[in-house]
Amino acid sequence: MIIYYDTKTGNVQRFVQKVQEERPEWKFLSVTGCYVGPGHLITYTAGAGQVPMPTLNFLAGYADQICSVSVSGNRNWGASFAAAAYIINREFRIPIAHLFELSGLDDDVRDFITKISEFEVYP
Repeated sequence: MIIYYDTKTGNVQRFVQKVQEERPEWKFLSVTGCYVGPGHLITYTAGAGQVPMPTLNFLAGYADQICSVSVSGNRNWGASFAAAAYIINREFRIPIAHLFELSGLDDDVRDFITKISEFEVYP
């Protein structure tokens, strides 16, 4: 399983580390690193509900190889909470796997692992 991720404040990085502790056999790569094959994406919501530029750059080349997107957000943003997920879903037709706040809770990690583990067929 390959998980690509984009982080700015460290929230996504902390979430990825929690997942990695549970699934050390999975490969975790930054979207600014090299592409190695089909996988899943974890990113964050930038500004007032936008997709971060590094994520957009990654998707410009590999959207057709991404099986799902999971997004971190902050519930203080109200309707903009994890808004990047809906934009990515709409613009790139990538299914939303999970939305979580900040660096996620233990339940978020378990839910994410369960949902991602259900994806058996890559695009």
